[in-house]
Amino acid sequence: MDFTPTETQRELAALTRKILDSSDTPWADLVRSGVVPENPDELGVLEQCAVLVEIGRAVAPVPYLPTTVAASALATFGTAEQRSRWLTPGTVLSVALSEASGVRTVVPFASTAAAFLVPHGSEVFVVDAESLEITPQEVVDGSDTGCFTFFGGSVVPGLTADWLTLRYTLGLCALQLGVTERALELTAEYARTRVQFDRPIGSFQAVAQRLADAYIDVAAIRLTLWQAAWRLSEGLDCAAEVATAKFWAADAGHRVAHTAVHVHGGTGIDMSHNVHRYFTAAKRNEFELGGATAQLLKLSAVL
Repeated sequence: MDFTPTETQRELAALTRKILDSSDTPWADLVRSGVVPENPDELGVLEQCAVLVEIGRAVAPVPYLPTTVAASALATFGTAEQRSRWLTPGTVLSVALSEASGVRTVVPFASTAAAFLVPHGSEVFVVDAESLEITPQEVVDGSDTGCFTFFGGSVVPGLTADWLTLRYTLGLCALQLGVTERALELTAEYARTRVQFDRPIGSFQAVAQRLADAYIDVAAIRLTLWQAAWRLSEGLDCAAEVATAKFWAADAGHRVAHTAVHVHGGTGIDMSHNVHRYFTAAKRNEFELGGATAQLLKLSAVL
């Protein structure tokens, strides 16, 4: 098992970082550059994760994760009519994060998605956004989240909620890796330059220990993510590995996010400060599709 990034993965990551650092229209530029390919099968799981890590590093509000998961699902299971209608360049797709059962269904990128994949019972439906009355939801990080009541749609034959959840969960782990990597970098830089008692605070033992622990936590998120992504890319059973990766993304991500805030002191809780964006992103990635305890329960069921 070799986790060394391929040339394609490195180039995709570099291109994604360049676009997110400089573009005023990142989603459109990601589509134009081919980072969001016309054919969903052009990029494999490992390449998609490389892109998601960079999106996490930038905390960029682009719909790459739900769109790629939904597009891959339609490319694999969708009917000819569904593929021709929804698999067009730049079309934003989204995925319901909980099964629809007569209650309000929560979806990311609610106002920009053209369609949603909604699990219901043993089936998954594709629902045209124009047929829905979507209510925006206010969330701390200001993300484009909304909810609607599910009344039915066009079934995607053979697609299951487990298929969607597995891949979406893996994508959240990749986002969390990017978020925590960059949060740790910002925090280490702050600890090197913030002087207290005529010394950089990073020279204090308590601060150095927390940064060392955060470094190990980020390494654990990275290792478990790429292990799970590799197994999925090889078509191997990976339910336990994805649950393990999500456990570390949640549990270690929680610790790294709080370390970033605590080391920054008062500025860390300022909502206008850059580190707050990483804190809220880490907390959201921690709890979406189940936090640490939920993943341990999944692991116990698998094992």
